[in-house]
Amino acid sequence: MNLKYKILLAQPRGFCAGVERAIEIVERALQIHGAPVYVRHEIVHNKRVVETLSKKGAIFVNEISEIPDKSVTIFSAHGISKVVDEQARVRNLPVIDATCPLVSKVHKEGQTHAENKRSVVLIGHAGHPEVEGTMGQIPGIVHLVTNIEDVENLTLLDESAVAYVTQTTLSVDDTREIIEALKDRFPKIIGPDVRDICYATQNRQQAIREIVDNIDVLLVVGAQSSSNSNRLKEIGIEKGVPSYLIDDAKSINLSWFIGVETIGITAGASAPEELVTEVLDYFRSLAEINLELVSGVEENVQFKLPTELANAVPKNKEIRA
Repeated sequence: MNLKYKILLAQPRGFCAGVERAIEIVERALQIHGAPVYVRHEIVHNKRVVETLSKKGAIFVNEISEIPDKSVTIFSAHGISKVVDEQARVRNLPVIDATCPLVSKVHKEGQTHAENKRSVVLIGHAGHPEVEGTMGQIPGIVHLVTNIEDVENLTLLDESAVAYVTQTTLSVDDTREIIEALKDRFPKIIGPDVRDICYATQNRQQAIREIVDNIDVLLVVGAQSSSNSNRLKEIGIEKGVPSYLIDDAKSINLSWFIGVETIGITAGASAPEELVTEVLDYFRSLAEINLELVSGVEENVQFKLPTELANAVPKNKEIRA
């Protein structure tokens, strides 16, 4: 049987600037300090990235207590609570913070609202590392809402002094209804400008919407634990397109493509492009492929490395007179 597929490759897809920065932080720390360096939690939500860095000498742990004394310690891109930060400081561990600058911005916004005696509402997913870190960075009680029902059940001390912040991996579209519900309940509530929403989350979701009406099946390359990757899959499902979140090419089930002509492919913000390439190679091994790169927003955002890494000389770098 001569199989033929048209593949629409979404753009943008894959790594965002925060993920690129976090990975580079671990790699440069290894170059400068040598192996091992310790990373609290997965640096980003992707098995391939974690495995690659592990082979280079990064050791991933769940708790600060697992890190030996004097060991270089890196906080993941998702951010950490003040309690975790204090645990590292008390032990005088040399800390490098790989928290995404957009996440750090949310922390600062929440802290400012709390200092101004406003009740802080966080729109996000319970249990997500970023949400746990944000709630642990803002003093006082942080009210987590995931849906409109949570908004209806909110009980605040002063309903005239309320502010909200959002998990960065939620887009404008993800939060729109919840924000409207908050504004209905608390007319004086204040929150971030839409420009503060993570650009990468919004762009990747928009890229799916650009192709979803022209495909039969959607494949999202990304980790099962990745919030933004799961949301990309959900958008396809909401539009009536069979959509699957896959770790890599090995996760593909050929039964998904019976009678299919056009496949859409994208990748979450923490998925490396090599995984997308492997998926494309897999299809090329099975069928004749007509590949179309769909035009989309061009991203040129870059975040600076921490000063202690940007200005340091790698340990193994040869210095010549």
